[in-house]
Amino acid sequence: MKRLLFLIILGLFANKSVYPQEALPPLNRQIVKYVKSTIGYQIDRGECWDLAYQALKRVEADWDGEYVYGKKLDPKKDKILPGDIIQFENVVLKYYRGTKRFTERMEHHTAIVYKIKGKGVFEIAHQNTSFSGRTVGLSTLDLGTIVDGQIFIYRPVKQR
Repeated sequence: MKRLLFLIILGLFANKSVYPQEALPPLNRQIVKYVKSTIGYQIDRGECWDLAYQALKRVEADWDGEYVYGKKLDPKKDKILPGDIIQFENVVLKYYRGTKRFTERMEHHTAIVYKIKGKGVFEIAHQNTSFSGRTVGLSTLDLGTIVDGQIFIYRPVKQR
């Protein structure tokens, strides 16, 4: 009976992020809080990197002012957390939804990890996309669907 109750409770939380807000590093927690407040709004000019720029600026994180957003992570070795920032370079994703096949291209794009949905599967926040236009929207990124290009993932770090 206890096992059944545990499985039911586990099922109720299956769609939740696997990292509670309290367990995040402080900068990541602040970035996620900021991103949550921006969903559905245009940040600055609505360019993709404007969201990351404003998030890093607000938490006084250290970055190069271009596309290196903190400490570089290896998604095969390092734990990726909400609040980490992803830079896409010439990325092509291919995936199916039902029987329909989709191809997405992100030639030069920036997003912020908003939630962890599973191993290598994230809900990301970004703008300047085909689905949300120049406002901040959420979509799913499964690293297993990347067939070409590179992603770089960064953990925000405090200014020195």
